[in-house]
Amino acid sequence: MSKHGKILVAMSGGIDSTVAAAMLHEQGYEVIGITMKTWDYASSGGNKKETGCCSLDSINDARQVAVDMGFHHFIIDIREEFGDSVIDYFVEEYIAGRTPNPCVMCNTHIKWNALLKRADALDCEFIATGHYAQTRKENDRWIIYKGKDLNKDQSYVLWGLSQENLERNKFPIGHYHKPEIRQLAFDMGYEELAKKAESYEICFVPDNDYRGFLKRRVDGLEEKVSGGDFVLTDGTKVGQHHGYPFYTIGQRKGLGMAFGKPMYVTEINADTNTVVLGEAEELNRNGMFVKGINMVKYPEIPADGLNSITKIRYLDDGEDSILLPAENGKVKTLFTRHVQAIAPGQSAVFYEGDDVIGGGWIESSFEQIKQA
Repeated sequence: MSKHGKILVAMSGGIDSTVAAAMLHEQGYEVIGITMKTWDYASSGGNKKETGCCSLDSINDARQVAVDMGFHHFIIDIREEFGDSVIDYFVEEYIAGRTPNPCVMCNTHIKWNALLKRADALDCEFIATGHYAQTRKENDRWIIYKGKDLNKDQSYVLWGLSQENLERNKFPIGHYHKPEIRQLAFDMGYEELAKKAESYEICFVPDNDYRGFLKRRVDGLEEKVSGGDFVLTDGTKVGQHHGYPFYTIGQRKGLGMAFGKPMYVTEINADTNTVVLGEAEELNRNGMFVKGINMVKYPEIPADGLNSITKIRYLDDGEDSILLPAENGKVKTLFTRHVQAIAPGQSAVFYEGDDVIGGGWIESSFEQIKQA
């Protein structure tokens, strides 16, 4: 009989999930390891060697840890679910002129659902992952908050987790710094794992060439989207682009044209096949609408608003803002100063200190004229 019950641990074969599983095992949980095969890199048409959490080497590394520590380990194939939800979403967002956030979609709709489904089948009370984040219960709600190592904090990609998910989830390494985790792996005898380089690529685009991936994924994409216009904010045509899905808001390099001054992508219009260019100040916005809201710390945004630090991308310090409820369950976010390159399709995550208030998908941005 285990000391704390059964727990299903997502194991990618990397250092973080390995140490997470080892910690829980040492604490007296009956650990069951599970590795999810989400993507077959050979089918992506990429040119580089398969790497990351879906590679055979990573799967074997996870299995070996389970063997070493004496707990069960399973491999599950969720490529069909992953492809239908995450990859189709990724492609559709770019085709719609938006910038997708596949890691959030994967965590919210694939990995946690797959984990909970298998946890129930295996009579596991809890699930665990190697994310740098923390949880606590307060006022009858489970709150996710930043990991101790702010340089590695992953709370941004976890805003979509439901209260039911958070109630059963544990983040064993959330109160550690990355160097401590590397040292723990080294002390356990996993020297190679402790020195293993981290990957920041999208797992199904390991060569980091999303444009090439889109071209391989969508037959005739270039013919469908090429030949559109680069235009200025006033509508003046200044050239032709190579296809609007191949550009992102805020992009400066790779425009294929010289203007004598820095120019940036300020807007993408899929309906008219146009890419709007402007100078840096034309990226400025002080408001946005966010849809698909998932509330974490509070059940709802109060009618008179809520102060927040809002992040509009993963590598973002966040900006002071006021959250206001809007029609159809959306949140109107008003920033106290200008924010640049707000990209529709990305995640907006609202913080109160280190706590995640909630989050959603950026629908649109705007420039609100402030009253004197």
